[in-house]
Amino acid sequence: QVSELVQFLLVKDQKKIPIKRADMLKNIIREYKDAYSEIVNKAGRTLQEVFGLQLVEIDTKRHIYILINNLPRAEGQYLCRDKEKEKMGLLLVILSFIFMKGNSVKDSALWEFLHLLRVYPGKQHSVFGDVRKLVTEEFVRQKYLETTPIPLTDPPEFKYQWGPRAEKETSKKDVLNFVAKIQGKDPTFWASQYSETRA
Repeated sequence: QVSELVQFLLVKDQKKIPIKRADMLKNIIREYKDAYSEIVNKAGRTLQEVFGLQLVEIDTKRHIYILINNLPRAEGQYLCRDKEKEKMGLLLVILSFIFMKGNSVKDSALWEFLHLLRVYPGKQHSVFGDVRKLVTEEFVRQKYLETTPIPLTDPPEFKYQWGPRAEKETSKKDVLNFVAKIQGKDPTFWASQYSETRA
C-alpha cells in the first residue's frame, strides 16, 4: 500500500493539484483504512528520503495535502525543464517495472500498470500529453524503450524492453535501488534481480 501511495502521490503532484484524503482512501488505501495514518506517515517518510519531497497537510479540517520540495535542486542531472523532468520520472517508473518483471513486458501489462498510477493511454494527460504516443513513439524514438512484435498474436501484441539509451543512462542497479527505496526493502529482497545487477 505504501509504495502504491507513493507512486499515486508523485503522479498527482505532477499536476500540482492538492491531494484529498478521500482520494487516497478510495483509490489506494481502500480496505486498510484502519492503518491510514501509518500508511500515510510511511509514504511521507519515503517521499522525504527518496525524492526530497515533504507531504504537508494544508487543510486539517478537510484533510488536504500537497507535496513540497525541500531539497535544493540536484545540480546538473535534472536541470532540464520541469515537464522533461516529470517525463523522466515516468520513464524511470516504466523502466523499473520492465526490469522487475524480468526485462520484458507485454504492452497490455504495461498499460495495466500505468492504469494503477492513474495514467491512461488514449487520454490526454495534463503533464505527459498523449501518454500512448509518449511511450510508443517518443521513448522508443529516443531509444529508452524498444518494442518487438510478439509473433502470431491477433490483434498484434508487442513486448517492451530497455533500449540502448536506457542501458547507458541508468543501470539495473540504480533502478533496483529506486524500487527498493520506494518499497522500503533491501535490494537483496529481489534475489534474481539483485544477482543480475551484480553480473
